[in-house]
Amino acid sequence: MPVRILIIDEIHPSLFPMLEGIGMEAEYKPDIKPAEVCEALVGFDGLIVRSKMRITADTIRLADRLKFVARAGAGVDNIDAEALQARGIALLGANEGNRQAVGEHALGMLLSLLRNISRGDRQVRNKVWQREENRGEEISGKTVGIIGYGNMGQSLARVLSGFGGRIIAYDRYVPEKITSPAEAVSLEELQRQADIVSLHIPYIPENRTFANDAFFQAFQKRIWFMNTSRGEVVDQAALVHHLRAGTVKGAALDVLENEKLHTLTEQQLQSFNYLANSENVVLTPHIAGWTHESYVQINQVLVEKIARLKETGRLG
Repeated sequence: MPVRILIIDEIHPSLFPMLEGIGMEAEYKPDIKPAEVCEALVGFDGLIVRSKMRITADTIRLADRLKFVARAGAGVDNIDAEALQARGIALLGANEGNRQAVGEHALGMLLSLLRNISRGDRQVRNKVWQREENRGEEISGKTVGIIGYGNMGQSLARVLSGFGGRIIAYDRYVPEKITSPAEAVSLEELQRQADIVSLHIPYIPENRTFANDAFFQAFQKRIWFMNTSRGEVVDQAALVHHLRAGTVKGAALDVLENEKLHTLTEQQLQSFNYLANSENVVLTPHIAGWTHESYVQINQVLVEKIARLKETGRLG
């Protein structure tokens, strides 16, 4: 009996020959409604999803053959890992697939922020030519603090390593991963020394609003702040407060606490309007890992992991 995989999100077409090459049979249903997925999983060994929906215990309750759920992207916060574990279903992620993209994008946002690139671009398009007002700062000589040193934090450290600054890192879960070009420090030490702070932590319950008012207050220097992980790990109102106060010199945000901008609450709207109208804020629409190359590389990572699962005898 062939190993059957249900794909319920739009995916780069390179995935299909890759799966065929390891003996997998894929059924592609990118237009399937979330309410239909539960019944559709009957008879399938694997499920591949991006961001279409949350995968919960209810989603998989009728899945009679399911051996794995694979997330084609970075982070698995839309998948109930405990529900899968309770059923003995493997959870596969593809964080490695877009780590280079995230590192490069974070660097680009940082350069835009420190060198007033976005602001200068807007001004010149409006025939405003201001040089002194747009005098920027260099990364060289600064201390960059990276919080979370998994695939994305490591990628940023690599792309920053040629700029002549110092890189320090804190990771609550896997501090042993912190190696050159970064130096391992405590969170308190990072808050004492950092000029630039970049978040690369997963969205899990204990990380919700990790960057809150107390977090920002603890820094000894005025900092430049970046977040390319998940919007929910930052208390956006607290960030706005510290931008207003000047304790945060500027922010580069690829993610927001609520990315469905037409559904913002009154408080979220106030924070968003401040960010959107601030000259010292750079915003992008959750595209740090979103490149043509990463779209293919994510598939390669997933297929390699599915192949390893097959080698263990858990598939087929």
